[in-house]
Amino acid sequence: MQFSQKSVDGITIVALDGKLVVGEATAKLKDAIKALSDAETRQVVLDLKNVDYIDSSGLGTLVYCFSTFRKQGGTLKLLNLSRRNIELMLLTKLETVFEVYDDERSAVDSFFPDRESKRFDILEFLRQQKQVD
Repeated sequence: MQFSQKSVDGITIVALDGKLVVGEATAKLKDAIKALSDAETRQVVLDLKNVDYIDSSGLGTLVYCFSTFRKQGGTLKLLNLSRRNIELMLLTKLETVFEVYDDERSAVDSFFPDRESKRFDILEFLRQQKQVD
């Protein structure tokens, strides 16, 4: 698991690359999130575009990341989930916990009440899947 970090309009975007699975990957993500939290970063977007697999420990780590920021008065949002990872969120009902976006600009704008942003439409995704199947 590799990470890269950037700031857009003061919002920290952490791009993950690899598999988010039990072991070193989840430990590295927890450490990175703790470091951001300790540095008083309060607004974070996790970009999962290059995460092709998440296991149950990876899901638990995402929840840990979310709760870490929530306890500190911050917010963590998800960006660019693959079809498989969207289905995983639906299956585990975690789409009710996380705000999910499919483009970076909307994710960043969602932190600003005066800006318009468009969340990922889970219902539209499900409708499209039924049409494909």
